[in-house]
Amino acid sequence: MNKVGVYIGSFNPVHKGHMRIVNYLLEKKIVDKVLIVPTGNYWNKNDLATIGDRINIFKFYENDDIMVDRENNDALYTYLLLDRLSDRYGKDNLFLIVGADNIVNFDKLKRYEEILKYNLIIVDRDNIDVEYYLNKMNKHSEYLLINVPGCLNFSSSIVRNLIKKEQFKEALKFIDVEVLNYILSNNLYKN
Repeated sequence: MNKVGVYIGSFNPVHKGHMRIVNYLLEKKIVDKVLIVPTGNYWNKNDLATIGDRINIFKFYENDDIMVDRENNDALYTYLLLDRLSDRYGKDNLFLIVGADNIVNFDKLKRYEEILKYNLIIVDRDNIDVEYYLNKMNKHSEYLLINVPGCLNFSSSIVRNLIKKEQFKEALKFIDVEVLNYILSNNLYKN
């Protein structure tokens, strides 16, 4: 069975930092495949492109090793999504990919204890003491903390703001040209 990294997020839009993480995990053979799961708008985020557009943008990256989930984008909670995916892939073969910044408030997630039973790949970020937060939540099983060289430390909101200001050349520092072209041809993030 393949080790499948599960990368959940709004990806609004997907940027080079997201894809650097995916490619690093594949290059280093930490996982065999990565399943990217764009999520719905559960927290009423502003400037959120439609789920269809956010999924479509990933067509530039999909291949045999990078898959985009088009069926589970409606899962309201991470634990429900992982339960669904474990039926398909097997629980031991799933590796939830999270940024260290998400570990800080991980205990706020619905039924986070169930999520902690899964394998975790934590991407080091902002020198966060991951061990401290995991111990606080009684996560004593193994996890993998990785440092992705060249991983850009920024958010999708920077990209959206640059697009609003029509600073497209600057936006290309953070997103690939195919992503920018898709955004512009579909009038995303203009308001």
